[in-house]
Amino acid sequence: MGSGVEEGPGAIPHGGDLGAARRLFPEAPEPWIDLSTGINPVPYPLPPFEASALHRLPSPDDLGRLKAAAADAYGAPDADHVAAAPGTQILIETLPRLVPKSHVAVVGPTYAEHAAAWTRGGHAVEVVPDLAGAAGAGVVVAVSPNNPDGRIFSSCDLRRAVAPGGLVVLDQAFADLEEMPPAAPAPGLVVLRSFGKTFGLAGLRLGFALAEPALARRLEAALGPWAVSGPAIAAGVIALPDAGWRREAAAARGHDAARLDRMILRAGGRVIGGTRLFRTATFDDGPGLFRRLGEAGLYVRRFPERPNDLRFGLPLDKAAWCRLSRVLK
Repeated sequence: MGSGVEEGPGAIPHGGDLGAARRLFPEAPEPWIDLSTGINPVPYPLPPFEASALHRLPSPDDLGRLKAAAADAYGAPDADHVAAAPGTQILIETLPRLVPKSHVAVVGPTYAEHAAAWTRGGHAVEVVPDLAGAAGAGVVVAVSPNNPDGRIFSSCDLRRAVAPGGLVVLDQAFADLEEMPPAAPAPGLVVLRSFGKTFGLAGLRLGFALAEPALARRLEAALGPWAVSGPAIAAGVIALPDAGWRREAAAARGHDAARLDRMILRAGGRVIGGTRLFRTATFDDGPGLFRRLGEAGLYVRRFPERPNDLRFGLPLDKAAWCRLSRVLK
């Protein structure tokens, strides 16, 4: 989720930082091809929106229309069950500040900001390998489909794992293009959804929490007024109802992911998981392949704790596919 600093003491590494790539490989050819994120490489074709979205502050009615569109798209009962935010990262950061100090089980390995945010919030955090390890925790956090291995967790199973009266945080940032039912908000369950990844518009910074109305209101109050920009609201109102585009995107990205799998296998890699927006594979010499890709101007996601694993986003066009193919061959 999001981009960040790839190198540096104390930093959580993320994809998307081409400045870090250029520092690592200063002789690599331009333009760089960024395969280090799980963002749809084919963005939603937004039509022009009214200039007033830039000229004035968003109104409560504007925000209400966005939340209604999100409720319809994500299977929430109504707009009262939706909190809109400038990206899901700020929701990940805000939730721990609204929950009493607790034992938090994060099912991992997964997106590292979850454990980091709950730790910063003063909670006792444990990263566990499966739901059995999460049993009895006051808060259970899971990403489904998981990043980077694509594991799926059902909201029912997660709610059985948490202690009575506890909270489940289900991050479905990569769920939109997958063949899986949406998880509806319920008492003790918060569902996070990412607009930018699905629609290829991550720079707009738009995300949602689906929750019981009281918690949704607390989240929005914590974010403060006008947290979501006018252009982001306009984009969400246009794109979220377009179920046909999402179906076409799911089919196209599924085809791309299968093509990427075949290339990885030909290169001697083993695909260990992923979604329609990224594939994670292990290689005999992951660091060596990361270096060869970087020297060719291709930036993929590496994992310092698992150096032979690499995560590949989807190339955008023929030139990008060909450059990747040449290195993997």
